[in-house]
Amino acid sequence: QVQLVESGGGLVQAGGSLELSCAASGQYNIGWFRQAPGKEREFVAALNYYGGNPAYSDSVKGRFTIFRGNAENTVYLQMSSLKVEDTAVYYCAARGEMAITTFRSSVLYDYWGQGTQVTVSS
Repeated sequence: QVQLVESGGGLVQAGGSLELSCAASGQYNIGWFRQAPGKEREFVAALNYYGGNPAYSDSVKGRFTIFRGNAENTVYLQMSSLKVEDTAVYYCAARGEMAITTFRSSVLYDYWGQGTQVTVSS
């Protein structure tokens, strides 16, 4: 059974940094998504099955970095220069296909973590 456990959320002031982690039970394509109150879930960043080909949404490009740990199936989302509009519940998602492609659409992911709250205050 696929398990995804997110951690690292919290409260931070605008301009600050946070690092989220997604511990997976195996090797997968991993994506990070977020959902703010009253809004649809949106793509944030993703890696392919091999931990490469990082992709970012335009709203976070240059501020967020996604990477996989060297000796583990944990994917990190390093977030810096945080803005109030980054406030949301952040979810990691997994897809089992051995792809070099990076997937941006939430419908392409089969498994989801429980989510972690990120709140950025002004």
